[in-house]
Amino acid sequence: MKRNILYSIFLILALVSKYSYAQTEPFKGYRIEGEELIFSFDKRDYEKATTDHHGSILDFEDLDIQNVVVSGKFNNWSKHKWKMTKVDENKYELRKKLSDFTDEFSWEFKFVINNAYWAEPSKRDGNAVRAYKNGYRLRSYNLKFYTAYPDKNGNITFTLNGYDTARKVILSGSFNKWNEDLFRMTKNEDCWTLTLKIRPGEYQYKFIVDGDWIEDPDNPRKTINEFSGYNSLIDIKAPAKFILNGFLDAQQVIIAGSFNNWSEGEYKMTRTKNGWADTLMLSGGKHHYKFIVDGKWMEDPDNPVKEYDFKGNVNSVCMVK
Repeated sequence: MKRNILYSIFLILALVSKYSYAQTEPFKGYRIEGEELIFSFDKRDYEKATTDHHGSILDFEDLDIQNVVVSGKFNNWSKHKWKMTKVDENKYELRKKLSDFTDEFSWEFKFVINNAYWAEPSKRDGNAVRAYKNGYRLRSYNLKFYTAYPDKNGNITFTLNGYDTARKVILSGSFNKWNEDLFRMTKNEDCWTLTLKIRPGEYQYKFIVDGDWIEDPDNPRKTINEFSGYNSLIDIKAPAKFILNGFLDAQQVIIAGSFNNWSEGEYKMTRTKNGWADTLMLSGGKHHYKFIVDGKWMEDPDNPVKEYDFKGNVNSVCMVK
């Protein structure tokens, strides 16, 4: 079969609202909508509950639920802090900002009933993982949520061309802590694909074809790994809109910053009814920038966030998440 010479990764770069996507293949206990992580508990999903002190196992039907709390690594497994809101007779929810969890790609959590009883997930749940305490393996399971997840409306599609006779292909990378089972790819007519929603940033990845690890043969961007082999590299970008109000008499306005090595001619802004605007696709993280109005450099007057650079200059700051 003739190999497609196009890159195996096609970024969906449409300038859509950050609220226009939703997780379409949810794991148990949570879902992601826009920039919100929503913990969701439904008592009909559970059969057993346990206690810390005696390890007693209770039938869920015997519990008189007064409150439900989300407990996990993110709040030191507190049984009291993150109290959920009752939605109906069966369901409880708690909404948090997804940006609160950016320092990890995955977190373990569990639901606590009446500040005392752990709702026990089934080991068959797709995001259930074995629980550990002080390094010792327990007989129970925790749930895990991931900030990168499969979504048919996601912002990146990974494609591996060929391998028609393979039985299973897994996508593994820094975005899921190199998990060897989580992101199973779908076989199509002449390739394997998987679309994910991933926060902006640079990531390393590989494909696992029937147990064999390979880098992406159609992506020339690679980096050496600790095993003296190579990992493929991908930079996920997101739209960042810049607006300069006023200056309607200016002939030209340019935006320059750390994202383009402070080029004075690369990004010319467009005149609008109220000023000037431009939307750039930027990598995740912090970016310094300034406007150049008819040759004169200036900070963004409407952005209060500013920082000094290593040369002592004051620049406006844009964060891409």
